Amino acid sequence: MSKEIQRVAITGMGMISGLGHSLKETWDNSIAGKSGVSLIEQANTEQMLTKIAGEVKNFSIAEHILEAKEAPRYDRFIHFAMHSAYEALGDAGLITNQQNNFTYPAHRMGSILGVGIGGFPEIERTAHVLFDKGPKRVSPFFIPAVIPNMSTGLISIRFGLQGLNYSISSACASAAHALTAACYEIMFGRQDVMISGGAEAVVGQLGMSGFITMKALSRRNDEPHRASRPFDIGRDGFVLGEGAGILVLENYEKAVARGAKIYAEIVGHGATSDAYHITAPHPEGDGAYNSMKMAVENAGIQLNEVGYVNAHGTSTPLGDIGETRAIKRTFGAHSKNLFVSSTKSMTGHLLGAAGGIETIYCAMALSTGIIPPTINLENQDPECDLNYVPNKAIKADIKYALNNSFGFGGTNSSLVLKKV
Repeated sequence: MSKEIQRVAITGMGMISGLGHSLKETWDNSIAGKSGVSLIEQANTEQMLTKIAGEVKNFSIAEHILEAKEAPRYDRFIHFAMHSAYEALGDAGLITNQQNNFTYPAHRMGSILGVGIGGFPEIERTAHVLFDKGPKRVSPFFIPAVIPNMSTGLISIRFGLQGLNYSISSACASAAHALTAACYEIMFGRQDVMISGGAEAVVGQLGMSGFITMKALSRRNDEPHRASRPFDIGRDGFVLGEGAGILVLENYEKAVARGAKIYAEIVGHGATSDAYHITAPHPEGDGAYNSMKMAVENAGIQLNEVGYVNAHGTSTPLGDIGETRAIKRTFGAHSKNLFVSSTKSMTGHLLGAAGGIETIYCAMALSTGIIPPTINLENQDPECDLNYVPNKAIKADIKYALNNSFGFGGTNSSLVLKKV
């Protein structure tokens, strides 16, 4: 193990969501203030009270990433992970013309992904097979198709990554925790490159019904594009999303040496627990406050150096207020100077993948000088009284950005990114 702590650069990124199938498409639609929420097409919603989601439309994984005969064996979240990993590796210059162009030993490259739930649609489909046709008709590929770590397993197999690979499941903080773990591998000199972030695909009758009976989802079915409305007085629950946000993390000095472009540097990590309730956030945001404070202290910077917070901002009545209180408590008077936005207003809530796609938003905000908006913020809740960048992206030269990811079970994660 190296005694010197290594810096961590973001050198490649890939995204897929209801807003688009690529980093560019998703980002361009985001800064244009578009919504990726629509009526669900892949599941029968006739008897469901919620019929909308940030659903990825018209997607099939390319054969050069996963062969056509293999693709049906794996759940949709695995397809999303592999698709965005391929884009991220290409963006980092580590894949050229569909061929690996690695400058590192394979055993120094690994993968850690966050997956909150895993293969719900395939579990649902296979349950019908079991009950309708009997146990002998269950596919021998069923288990590999749905287990969360198969996303990292197949990425490692497809791209020949012989370093460590595993997945982390911590609800909606999964991808953020995965990014933290991946950073540590580079910081402590154990790996040179890590593929990290998250993937999720639970749009279907089983997953949706579970959230609906919890009364967690918006029911604004007649206006899908206006349903996800964080910090707005009219919010009525979150909108489920699906997709992936995958990043290539790299030893900073080695990335510079090979001439890689660097979007941003990950410099701070915070992780805490509310120790309060299985689903409800702490009303004063205690865990969120401690997580943000820890991340900023870990980055070794002053609170007033942070310019942008990509909020967890799920569009739930309690969550948005609790996070606002936590931000104000963390940053004090500087909270009025912060730009805060919830990109979930456009993508919906990607659960275990949220921290991946939203860390990408932070990196893009730092590298482009554009802050993505919170759309549908028409009548701001008086208890949510920060600058949430309402409805239109703005230009701002910021040096540090912070991303929040909070999950069921009271788990919290915050990451600080630095402009390069």
